[in-house]
Amino acid sequence: MTAPHIPVLYNETLKAFEDIEEGYIIDCTTGYAGHSKGLLLQKDDVKLICNDQDDEALAFSKIALEDFSSRVTFNKGNFEHIFEQFKDFEVRGILADIGVSSLQLDKKSRGFSFESETLDMRMDDKQELDASFVVNNYSQDELERVFNECGEVREYKKMAAIIVNNRPFTSAKDLAACISKNMYKGRIHPATLPFQGIRIEVNDELGVLKRLFDSLALFKPKNCIVAIISFHSLEDRIVKQYFKQWSKKCICPSDAFRCTCGNNNSLGKVLSKKPIVPSALEIKGNPRSRSSKLRIFKFD
Repeated sequence: MTAPHIPVLYNETLKAFEDIEEGYIIDCTTGYAGHSKGLLLQKDDVKLICNDQDDEALAFSKIALEDFSSRVTFNKGNFEHIFEQFKDFEVRGILADIGVSSLQLDKKSRGFSFESETLDMRMDDKQELDASFVVNNYSQDELERVFNECGEVREYKKMAAIIVNNRPFTSAKDLAACISKNMYKGRIHPATLPFQGIRIEVNDELGVLKRLFDSLALFKPKNCIVAIISFHSLEDRIVKQYFKQWSKKCICPSDAFRCTCGNNNSLGKVLSKKPIVPSALEIKGNPRSRSSKLRIFKFD
């Protein structure tokens, strides 16, 4: 069964978990089972909890992994509380590939594409908030926040004004065309970052990631490897900051005269001092992998 999505940093991801001989790995974003299948093939005694909020992806993965059915537990939902939900399992690894899948991008009915006739962008099509509501109902101030904080759009005020002055929009295609007409055309399509901002807002992607990390810090899973693949600086910055904080032995204020915290507060160690990025060969075969970054942390 051929997956409609190429898993990025595939070999590097498998290597991150190669020392896990048994127990469970939680794949927070199973998608089309690319990484999941590789992890199951890598070690015979490893079991997987395959989570995703996309019904189409879960349906595909259940078929793709049917040969491993005795070793796989499927779960529908976003991943913010996934560890808490399965904390009584012997969890030895947590993987989250937090990019949008190729099928989501390419399937025009999902509303992620510049050519889409819909304006949706929901990863879970059962949730209420969608891109149409954000674009057509948010105030100009709210849109400025979305484009600034979630989209990193340099001219976020101008972008918000363009949306407000030209709405309503009924399709992503019309929205992209309007942005292209009114914004400077640089190296990338001028709608790329605004679409990123809208998508992140719709799916609360940054909030979900932070809540996953807060949950892990609360429960401190023993001897557990956490590997996160991100695709833009906002996500990568969050991953880097949390991993750095978790590895600190001393948590006293920086202006403290001397350490009074005990200097034993480290939850584990960062296994990737620098982000692991795709090779030139991988980028050539899968251009969408070019912005991906893998960071790895191990809880003691």
